[in-house]
Amino acid sequence: MDFATLLQILDSALRLATPLLLACLAGLFSERAGIFDIGLEGKMLAAAFFSAAYAYITGSVWLGLAAGCIASMVLAGIHGLASITFRGNQLISGVAINFLAAGLTVLIAQNWFEQGGRTPALEGAARFQNITLPFSETLAPVPVIGPIYSQVISGHSALVYIALLAVPATWYILFRTRFGLRLRAVGENPAAVDTSGVSVTGLRFAAVLICGFLCGLAGAYLATGLSANFVKDMSAGRGFIALAALIFAKWRPWHALGACFLFGLLEAFGNRFQNLSVLGVDVPVQLMQALPYVLTVVILAGFVGKAIPPRAGGAPYVKER
Repeated sequence: MDFATLLQILDSALRLATPLLLACLAGLFSERAGIFDIGLEGKMLAAAFFSAAYAYITGSVWLGLAAGCIASMVLAGIHGLASITFRGNQLISGVAINFLAAGLTVLIAQNWFEQGGRTPALEGAARFQNITLPFSETLAPVPVIGPIYSQVISGHSALVYIALLAVPATWYILFRTRFGLRLRAVGENPAAVDTSGVSVTGLRFAAVLICGFLCGLAGAYLATGLSANFVKDMSAGRGFIALAALIFAKWRPWHALGACFLFGLLEAFGNRFQNLSVLGVDVPVQLMQALPYVLTVVILAGFVGKAIPPRAGGAPYVKER
Protein backbone atom coordinates (compact mmCIF):
# COMPACT_ATOMS: atom_id res chain seq x y z
CA MET A 1 0.00 0.00 0.00
CA ASP A 2 1.54 3.31 -1.06
CA PHE A 3 1.25 6.61 0.81
CA ALA A 4 -1.36 8.05 -1.58
CA THR A 5 -3.64 5.04 -1.05
CA LEU A 6 -3.21 5.30 2.72
CA LEU A 7 -4.26 8.97 2.61
CA GLN A 8 -7.37 8.06 0.60
CA ILE A 9 -8.31 5.37 3.12
CA LEU A 10 -7.82 7.73 6.07
CA ASP A 11 -9.87 10.42 4.34
CA SER A 12 -12.68 7.94 3.71
CA ALA A 13 -12.42 6.58 7.26
CA LEU A 14 -12.93 10.07 8.72
CA ARG A 15 -16.04 10.59 6.60
CA LEU A 16 -17.48 7.19 7.50
CA ALA A 17 -16.66 7.59 11.20
CA THR A 18 -18.52 10.90 11.51
CA PRO A 19 -22.11 9.55 11.82
CA LEU A 20 -20.84 6.83 14.15
CA LEU A 21 -19.11 9.39 16.35
CA LEU A 22 -22.15 11.65 16.60
CA ALA A 23 -24.42 8.69 17.42
CA CYS A 24 -21.89 7.34 19.92
CA LEU A 25 -21.73 10.68 21.74
CA ALA A 26 -25.54 10.75 21.68
CA GLY A 27 -25.67 7.38 23.41
CA LEU A 28 -22.99 8.56 25.82
CA PHE A 29 -25.17 11.39 27.14
CA SER A 30 -28.24 9.18 27.40
CA GLU A 31 -26.57 6.22 29.07
CA ARG A 32 -24.50 8.35 31.44
CA ALA A 33 -27.85 9.59 32.74
CA GLY A 34 -29.09 6.02 33.20
CA ILE A 35 -31.26 5.72 30.07
CA PHE A 36 -30.21 2.91 27.77
CA ASP A 37 -31.07 3.80 24.21
CA ILE A 38 -30.91 1.24 21.42
CA GLY A 39 -33.16 3.51 19.37
CA LEU A 40 -30.17 5.42 17.98
CA GLU A 41 -30.69 3.66 14.67
CA GLY A 42 -34.30 4.81 14.37
CA LYS A 43 -33.54 8.41 15.30
CA MET A 44 -30.72 8.55 12.75
CA LEU A 45 -33.01 7.14 10.08
CA ALA A 46 -35.79 9.64 10.82
CA ALA A 47 -33.31 12.51 10.80
CA ALA A 48 -31.82 11.33 7.51
CA PHE A 49 -35.21 11.32 5.81
CA PHE A 50 -36.54 14.61 7.11
CA SER A 51 -33.26 16.44 6.55
CA ALA A 52 -33.09 15.23 2.94
CA ALA A 53 -36.79 15.89 2.32
CA TYR A 54 -36.80 19.43 3.67
CA ALA A 55 -33.44 20.25 2.11
CA TYR A 56 -34.93 19.26 -1.25
CA ILE A 57 -38.20 21.14 -0.67
CA THR A 58 -36.62 24.35 0.65
CA GLY A 59 -33.32 24.21 -1.21
CA SER A 60 -31.45 24.89 2.05
CA VAL A 61 -29.36 22.22 3.73
CA TRP A 62 -29.49 24.13 7.01
CA LEU A 63 -33.27 24.05 7.10
CA GLY A 64 -33.03 20.35 6.29
CA LEU A 65 -30.59 19.91 9.18
CA ALA A 66 -33.03 21.66 11.52
CA ALA A 67 -35.89 19.43 10.35
CA GLY A 68 -33.79 16.31 10.86
CA CYS A 69 -32.79 17.34 14.39
CA ILE A 70 -36.40 18.15 15.29
CA ALA A 71 -37.60 14.76 14.00
CA SER A 72 -34.91 12.96 15.98
CA MET A 73 -35.67 14.93 19.14
CA VAL A 74 -39.39 14.13 18.81
CA LEU A 75 -38.54 10.42 18.79
CA ALA A 76 -36.15 11.01 21.70
CA GLY A 77 -38.99 12.70 23.58
CA ILE A 78 -41.23 9.69 22.94
CA HIS A 79 -38.50 7.41 24.27
CA GLY A 80 -38.13 9.63 27.33
CA LEU A 81 -41.88 9.69 27.88
CA ALA A 82 -42.06 5.90 27.72
CA SER A 83 -38.97 5.10 29.80
CA ILE A 84 -38.82 8.03 32.26
CA THR A 85 -42.38 9.26 32.79
CA PHE A 86 -44.18 5.92 32.44
CA ARG A 87 -41.19 3.84 33.63
CA GLY A 88 -41.46 1.43 30.72
CA ASN A 89 -38.80 -0.99 29.56
CA GLN A 90 -36.08 1.08 27.93
CA LEU A 91 -34.96 -1.65 25.53
CA ILE A 92 -38.46 -2.30 24.25
CA SER A 93 -39.01 1.44 23.78
CA GLY A 94 -35.82 1.67 21.73
CA VAL A 95 -36.78 -1.28 19.56
CA ALA A 96 -40.21 0.27 18.96
CA ILE A 97 -38.59 3.52 17.81
CA ASN A 98 -36.37 1.61 15.38
CA PHE A 99 -39.36 -0.17 13.82
CA LEU A 100 -41.42 3.02 13.78
CA ALA A 101 -38.73 5.01 11.98
CA ALA A 102 -37.98 2.24 9.50
CA GLY A 103 -41.62 2.04 8.45
CA LEU A 104 -42.66 5.68 8.60
CA THR A 105 -39.71 7.06 6.64
CA VAL A 106 -40.39 4.83 3.65
CA LEU A 107 -44.16 5.40 3.84
CA ILE A 108 -43.88 9.19 4.00
CA ALA A 109 -41.16 9.27 1.34
CA GLN A 110 -43.35 7.29 -1.04
CA ASN A 111 -46.32 9.53 -0.31
CA TRP A 112 -44.37 12.76 -0.80
CA PHE A 113 -42.06 11.92 -3.70
CA GLU A 114 -43.34 8.66 -5.22
CA GLN A 115 -39.84 7.37 -5.93
CA GLY A 116 -39.97 4.00 -4.23
CA GLY A 117 -39.36 5.26 -0.70
CA ARG A 118 -36.44 7.55 -1.50
CA THR A 119 -36.03 11.28 -1.92
CA PRO A 120 -34.88 13.06 -5.09
CA ALA A 121 -31.17 13.77 -5.46
CA LEU A 122 -29.88 16.84 -3.63
CA GLU A 123 -27.81 19.41 -5.44
CA GLY A 124 -26.11 22.72 -4.72
CA ALA A 125 -27.24 24.46 -1.54
CA ALA A 126 -29.47 21.50 -0.64
CA ARG A 127 -26.48 19.46 0.53
CA PHE A 128 -23.34 20.13 2.55
CA GLN A 129 -20.33 21.20 0.51
CA ASN A 130 -16.73 20.41 1.37
CA ILE A 131 -14.74 23.07 3.20
CA THR A 132 -11.11 23.80 2.33
CA LEU A 133 -9.23 24.72 5.49
CA PRO A 134 -6.78 27.64 5.55
CA PHE A 135 -3.24 27.00 4.28
CA SER A 136 -4.14 23.59 2.83
CA GLU A 137 -2.69 24.49 -0.56
CA THR A 138 0.32 26.20 0.99
CA LEU A 139 1.20 23.22 3.18
CA ALA A 140 0.47 20.58 0.53
CA PRO A 141 4.11 20.35 -0.73
CA VAL A 142 5.47 19.78 2.81
CA PRO A 143 6.45 16.10 3.15
CA VAL A 144 4.05 13.88 5.16
CA ILE A 145 2.44 16.66 7.21
CA GLY A 146 1.31 18.63 4.16
CA PRO A 147 -0.57 15.81 2.40
CA ILE A 148 -2.16 14.69 5.68
CA TYR A 149 -3.45 18.20 6.36
CA SER A 150 -4.57 18.99 2.82
CA GLN A 151 -5.99 15.58 1.86
CA VAL A 152 -7.17 14.02 5.14
CA ILE A 153 -7.99 16.86 7.53
CA SER A 154 -9.10 19.47 5.00
CA GLY A 155 -11.87 19.06 2.44
CA HIS A 156 -14.77 17.79 4.56
CA SER A 157 -18.25 19.12 5.18
CA ALA A 158 -19.13 21.25 8.19
CA LEU A 159 -20.69 18.34 10.11
CA VAL A 160 -17.41 16.43 10.09
CA TYR A 161 -15.71 19.27 11.94
CA ILE A 162 -18.73 19.71 14.21
CA ALA A 163 -18.47 16.01 15.14
CA LEU A 164 -14.77 16.37 15.94
CA LEU A 165 -15.41 19.48 18.06
CA ALA A 166 -18.25 17.66 19.83
CA VAL A 167 -15.73 15.30 21.44
CA PRO A 168 -13.92 17.90 23.60
CA ALA A 169 -17.24 19.70 24.13
CA THR A 170 -18.78 16.49 25.48
CA TRP A 171 -15.78 15.87 27.71
CA TYR A 172 -15.97 19.41 29.09
CA ILE A 173 -19.72 19.28 29.69
CA LEU A 174 -19.64 15.92 31.43
CA PHE A 175 -16.49 16.34 33.51
CA ARG A 176 -16.04 20.09 34.02
CA THR A 177 -19.55 21.47 34.57
CA ARG A 178 -22.14 21.19 37.34
CA PHE A 179 -24.67 19.93 34.82
CA GLY A 180 -22.31 17.14 33.75
CA LEU A 181 -21.60 16.15 37.36
CA ARG A 182 -25.31 15.90 38.08
CA LEU A 183 -25.92 14.01 34.84
CA ARG A 184 -23.31 11.40 35.73
CA ALA A 185 -24.63 11.20 39.28
CA VAL A 186 -28.13 10.48 37.98
CA GLY A 187 -26.74 7.49 36.11
CA GLU A 188 -24.98 6.17 39.20
CA ASN A 189 -27.22 7.06 42.15
CA PRO A 190 -30.44 8.90 41.25
CA ALA A 191 -31.74 8.71 44.83
CA ALA A 192 -28.80 10.79 46.07
CA VAL A 193 -29.42 13.38 43.36
CA ASP A 194 -33.11 13.51 44.25
CA THR A 195 -32.26 13.94 47.93
CA SER A 196 -30.14 16.98 47.09
CA GLY A 197 -33.19 18.66 45.55
CA VAL A 198 -32.28 18.20 41.87
CA SER A 199 -34.90 16.79 39.51
CA VAL A 200 -33.93 13.33 38.30
CA THR A 201 -36.67 13.43 35.68
CA GLY A 202 -35.51 16.80 34.36
CA LEU A 203 -31.88 15.71 34.06
CA ARG A 204 -32.78 12.48 32.32
CA PHE A 205 -35.06 14.25 29.86
CA ALA A 206 -32.27 16.75 29.16
CA ALA A 207 -29.87 13.89 28.41
CA VAL A 208 -32.40 12.15 26.18
CA LEU A 209 -33.05 15.34 24.18
CA ILE A 210 -29.31 15.98 23.77
CA CYS A 211 -29.08 12.42 22.51
CA GLY A 212 -31.85 13.18 20.01
CA PHE A 213 -30.10 16.33 18.81
CA LEU A 214 -26.79 14.54 18.20
CA CYS A 215 -28.58 11.67 16.43
CA GLY A 216 -30.24 14.32 14.28
CA LEU A 217 -26.82 15.62 13.24
CA ALA A 218 -25.69 12.07 12.49
CA GLY A 219 -28.73 11.26 10.36
CA ALA A 220 -28.58 14.57 8.52
CA TYR A 221 -24.95 13.95 7.66
CA LEU A 222 -25.82 10.56 6.19
CA ALA A 223 -28.35 12.05 3.76
CA THR A 224 -26.95 15.52 3.03
CA GLY A 225 -23.22 15.11 3.57
CA LEU A 226 -22.09 11.55 3.03
CA SER A 227 -24.80 10.91 0.42
CA ALA A 228 -27.01 13.17 -1.68
CA ASN A 229 -30.47 11.78 -0.87
CA PHE A 230 -32.37 9.46 1.43
CA VAL A 231 -32.81 5.78 0.63
CA LYS A 232 -34.56 3.03 2.55
CA ASP A 233 -32.68 1.85 5.67
CA MET A 234 -29.67 3.99 4.78
CA SER A 235 -28.43 3.99 8.39
CA ALA A 236 -27.48 0.33 7.74
CA GLY A 237 -26.96 -0.65 11.36
CA ARG A 238 -24.77 2.33 12.24
CA GLY A 239 -26.80 2.97 15.38
CA PHE A 240 -25.93 -0.48 16.70
CA ILE A 241 -22.28 -0.08 15.68
CA ALA A 242 -22.24 3.21 17.62
CA LEU A 243 -23.54 1.36 20.69
CA ALA A 244 -20.75 -1.21 20.32
CA ALA A 245 -18.22 1.62 20.02
CA LEU A 246 -19.69 3.19 23.17
CA ILE A 247 -19.19 -0.03 25.12
CA PHE A 248 -15.70 -0.41 23.67
CA ALA A 249 -14.92 3.16 24.77
CA LYS A 250 -16.33 2.46 28.25
CA TRP A 251 -18.58 5.52 28.08
CA ARG A 252 -15.70 8.02 27.68
CA PRO A 253 -15.68 10.71 24.95
CA TRP A 254 -12.04 10.57 23.81
CA HIS A 255 -12.07 6.79 23.71
CA ALA A 256 -15.28 7.00 21.69
CA LEU A 257 -13.43 9.01 19.05
CA GLY A 258 -10.81 6.27 18.70
CA ALA A 259 -13.38 3.47 18.66
CA CYS A 260 -15.52 5.15 15.98
CA PHE A 261 -12.49 5.92 13.83
CA LEU A 262 -11.51 2.25 14.07
CA PHE A 263 -14.94 1.23 12.75
CA GLY A 264 -14.72 3.86 10.03
CA LEU A 265 -11.26 2.63 9.09
CA LEU A 266 -12.47 -0.95 8.74
CA GLU A 267 -15.39 0.15 6.56
CA ALA A 268 -13.09 2.28 4.41
CA PHE A 269 -10.66 -0.62 4.09
CA GLY A 270 -13.49 -2.95 3.06
CA ASN A 271 -14.75 -0.49 0.46
CA ARG A 272 -11.29 0.09 -0.96
CA PHE A 273 -10.09 -3.51 -1.16
CA GLN A 274 -13.14 -5.40 -2.36
CA ASN A 275 -11.01 -7.46 -4.76
CA LEU A 276 -8.40 -8.65 -2.29
CA SER A 277 -6.34 -11.81 -2.69
CA VAL A 278 -4.51 -13.48 0.20
CA LEU A 279 -1.99 -16.22 -0.60
CA GLY A 280 -3.57 -16.64 -4.00
CA VAL A 281 -7.09 -17.00 -2.59
CA ASP A 282 -9.66 -14.34 -3.47
CA VAL A 283 -11.37 -12.87 -0.43
CA PRO A 284 -15.16 -12.56 -0.95
CA VAL A 285 -16.45 -9.03 -1.33
CA GLN A 286 -19.12 -9.71 1.28
CA LEU A 287 -16.46 -10.57 3.86
CA MET A 288 -14.68 -7.26 3.32
CA GLN A 289 -17.93 -5.33 3.61
CA ALA A 290 -18.84 -7.22 6.79
CA LEU A 291 -15.67 -6.21 8.67
CA PRO A 292 -17.32 -3.47 10.81
CA TYR A 293 -20.16 -5.79 11.78
CA VAL A 294 -17.77 -8.61 12.61
CA LEU A 295 -15.87 -6.24 14.87
CA THR A 296 -19.17 -5.23 16.48
CA VAL A 297 -19.89 -8.84 17.42
CA VAL A 298 -16.35 -9.34 18.69
CA ILE A 299 -16.53 -6.24 20.86
CA LEU A 300 -19.95 -7.13 22.27
CA ALA A 301 -18.78 -10.67 23.01
CA GLY A 302 -15.44 -9.71 24.49
CA PHE A 303 -15.96 -6.36 26.19
CA VAL A 304 -19.52 -6.31 27.52
CA GLY A 305 -18.50 -8.14 30.68
CA LYS A 306 -15.42 -5.96 31.19
CA ALA A 307 -17.05 -2.61 30.51
CA ILE A 308 -19.04 -1.51 33.55
CA PRO A 309 -22.05 0.65 32.61
CA PRO A 310 -23.58 3.29 34.91
CA ARG A 311 -25.02 1.50 37.91
CA ALA A 312 -28.51 2.92 37.55
CA GLY A 313 -28.62 2.36 33.81
CA GLY A 314 -31.75 0.71 32.46
CA ALA A 315 -33.70 1.00 35.70
CA PRO A 316 -36.56 3.53 36.03
CA TYR A 317 -36.32 5.73 39.08
CA VAL A 318 -39.18 5.55 41.54
CA LYS A 319 -39.16 8.39 44.03
CA GLU A 320 -39.48 7.31 47.64
CA ARG A 321 -42.33 8.84 49.55
